[in-house]
Amino acid sequence: MDIRRSFDNPFKAHLLSAMTEQISLERLTGIVAFARAASYGSFTAAAQSLSVSPSAVSKTIQRLEQQLGLRLFTRTTRSLVLTPEGRALHERALHLLRSAEDLVQSAAAVRSEPSGTLKIAAPLPIGTRLLAPALPEFRRRYPKLNIDLRLNDRFVNLVEEGIDVALRIGDLADSNLISRGLAPIRLSAFASPAYLAARGTPRRPEDLREHDCVNFRYQTSGQTLRWMFKVGSRTIEFTPDAAIVVDVSDAVAEVLVAGGGIGMAASWIAAPYLQRGLLVPVLTEFSVDTSTITAVWPESRRGSPNVKAFISFLEEVFASASPWDATIAGSKRG
Repeated sequence: MDIRRSFDNPFKAHLLSAMTEQISLERLTGIVAFARAASYGSFTAAAQSLSVSPSAVSKTIQRLEQQLGLRLFTRTTRSLVLTPEGRALHERALHLLRSAEDLVQSAAAVRSEPSGTLKIAAPLPIGTRLLAPALPEFRRRYPKLNIDLRLNDRFVNLVEEGIDVALRIGDLADSNLISRGLAPIRLSAFASPAYLAARGTPRRPEDLREHDCVNFRYQTSGQTLRWMFKVGSRTIEFTPDAAIVVDVSDAVAEVLVAGGGIGMAASWIAAPYLQRGLLVPVLTEFSVDTSTITAVWPESRRGSPNVKAFISFLEEVFASASPWDATIAGSKRG
């Protein structure tokens, strides 16, 4: 069957012809840059993901447009929008890049020893507090493997961005990814000893109405964190009237250390401050597990020795008897 017959108009036939003729390295580079820019909606974001300058991405895409004789984007000072021709090409460009990635991963699966580059994406607090300190040990075990760790709160498309493994908080939304639950996330309330000495220690969640609260705002959605407590057989949930709101979890801890009030923090963030006596837990008997840290990776990475080694290592890092949870438990007993 001639695949061109499946196209319903002359433009699509022209588009396929342009993509299936002998492809040059320059044109392939243009397709990669175009696919990233279309996915991100920004030359700058595409350039960052490819580790090149925005002008290089722009020029590469302009050359591709000239070669194809098509306009792929409608450009304004504030936005980058795909033309109808660009949308048709984007879908096929992604298919081409996925096929290329499958080829690379099939070749990688043949070797037994981890080597090359492992690309990891993770939320900033998890990457900073948990992954970064563990990576030197991982490289000591696998010296032929280089690590590319990317930290941000943006939802990453693993296939489009060539990510091998991502750590995510919460349930798996993409059923096309393989997942492994690593550890529950327990949020507890904390405050500095000086703040509690001055304002008193709350005994029940409703006592928080009489205290200054410090809350966290998600950068991706702009929503503030809803606090959860288990009271008897039921779980209560509310958003406190916060005196201070910040959008970085580490900053919440720093505000609390400075006596800013009472705030919620994950155990791995709070543990170092507890060890130094800068924070103490409050309302611990009402704490609940709110979510799960999950590792996800594409189906194409199933046989990758790099991914297999890293997932096995993550199970050690997130062991059930994690040191940060042990610190919180010891502080409770104290």
